[in-house]
Amino acid sequence: MMMRATILAMTLLVPAAAGAFDLQGHRGARGLAPENTLPAFARALGLGVTTLELDTGVTKDGVVVVMHDRRLNPDVTRDADGKWLAGPGPAIIDLTFEELRRYDIGRLRPESPYARQFPDQAPVDGTRAPRLADVFALVAKSGNASVRFNIETKLSPAAPAETLAPEPFARALIAEIRKAGMQGRTTVQSFDWRTLQVVQKEAPEIATVYLTIARGGGDNVQVGKPGASPWLAGFDVDDHGGSAPATVKAAGGHVWSPFFMDLDAASLRQAKDLGLLVVPWTVNDEPAMRRLVEMGVDGLISDYPDRLRKVLAELGKPLPAPTPVEP
Repeated sequence: MMMRATILAMTLLVPAAAGAFDLQGHRGARGLAPENTLPAFARALGLGVTTLELDTGVTKDGVVVVMHDRRLNPDVTRDADGKWLAGPGPAIIDLTFEELRRYDIGRLRPESPYARQFPDQAPVDGTRAPRLADVFALVAKSGNASVRFNIETKLSPAAPAETLAPEPFARALIAEIRKAGMQGRTTVQSFDWRTLQVVQKEAPEIATVYLTIARGGGDNVQVGKPGASPWLAGFDVDDHGGSAPATVKAAGGHVWSPFFMDLDAASLRQAKDLGLLVVPWTVNDEPAMRRLVEMGVDGLISDYPDRLRKVLAELGKPLPAPTPVEP
């Protein structure tokens, strides 16, 4: 049974064309269009990607929505009167879907650090947060029968009141994926490995991706700290020699998605020796893209799928076909 599950998971993760590189559009195409919106996913599809990467939350009335932040982000959110939020807004779990739809997320707040980070993002005023079902419907409308979905569960052990608990969160997402018949084209990823353990147990037909970052305030690995990191579902990286890929393997993972600056040749080699696929996040600089592709990673996640296509073309890699669609 274990061998069958392993083979199934690996099969789900292999791009349709043998040897194809997994070109993932982060939050659709965040560098070019408002993140996690239908215009961003349409832009990514129009460019041509292997995978749409996106984030999810669950509303008060149980709707799985595409949204990165647990609370409304004032750098991307205007209210029904067109005014920018003065600070972090309500938690998604405290809003019904209809209440969430009152907010405009179609542009970055001018002069904000976020806006300066993405000067090429084209605003689309009037854009609302979509349901996951709406993203599936957009892809069906495009006629693209092969593009995949890498869906992140956005929750934190440090803020349990701001989302559903891991089990109901994962179950709501599983139900939505199954309802759309997208089990074979979907991976579920998370920094909070508790949701991944639920998916592996209750929906083994859906592959999982283990996100890590080993630096700064977001460090979810926590090498050398007492006990297991609260992010890792009870697995302690120090029980595995301080190795993130070895800990992913111990957790039953088949795909490791590290912050790209944490990845070096030695850790990539170890991950490969363990049978893991490696898909770093989030890479926007073309020289870094080239370096990682030449190192032998299996895919990259980028806010700029157009830049990644350019690098892959220069390296002679096959490219996914564009499928333009109106959002």
